[in-house]
Amino acid sequence: MYAIIKTGGKQYRVEEGDILRVEKLNVDEGSDISFDEVLAISEDGALKVGDPVLEGSKVEAKVIKQGRGKKITVFKFKPKKNYRKKQGHRQPFTQVQISKIIG
Repeated sequence: MYAIIKTGGKQYRVEEGDILRVEKLNVDEGSDISFDEVLAISEDGALKVGDPVLEGSKVEAKVIKQGRGKKITVFKFKPKKNYRKKQGHRQPFTQVQISKIIG
């Protein structure tokens, strides 16, 4: 059984027990969260697709950790104009473990 959920402007295919990193959510570590925007659920080979979401279905998860990703370097440069700008960026994330799919 798997579900397709939408969070943070992205779509994820999840199963029970999966651990995934999603865009930062404002919740504490160790707390439970539910994703209400379930786009599709597959169980026993039958696929239920929402229009755009399935009513009455949700995916429950537990927040494992809040963190920041690896640092990337953003370097802007214009030739012959002596313009150079170097920046770093670390994208914040929330790591969750899927506990239950209700649908």
